Amino acid sequence: MRMSLAQRVLLTWLFTLLFLIMLVLKLDEKAPWNWFLIFIPVWIFDTILLVMLIVKMAGRCKSGFDPRNGSQNMKKKVWYLIAMLLKLAFCLTLCAKLQRFTTMKLAYVFIPLWALLIGGMVELGYNIFYVRRD
Repeated sequence: MRMSLAQRVLLTWLFTLLFLIMLVLKLDEKAPWNWFLIFIPVWIFDTILLVMLIVKMAGRCKSGFDPRNGSQNMKKKVWYLIAMLLKLAFCLTLCAKLQRFTTMKLAYVFIPLWALLIGGMVELGYNIFYVRRD
């Protein structure tokens, strides 16, 4: 289950374009759809990414896997899983707020996004400034 770079770019572009078209139709009031329906392309794309990530993580459990130099790789995959779940939490709370299912303050809706962005900055800083001590 390995996709080439061109396939990944095309898939990302396709789902982003579909989401933006649906978003514009909703904001122009041309489509009276539910906000949860508008975000379906985002959730389909996230589901594909989550399945691929879980398959790669589960591949470490098969017999004959060489675990050398795999702990760092596993930590990165766990971070990716947490990041995807934070993005999913943000999308769900945003849709619930826009659909008026909840009277939650907007600041609380953005907490998963802020956590995701802070984690991304920490990972970026770690990758830039980390010096190996061999």
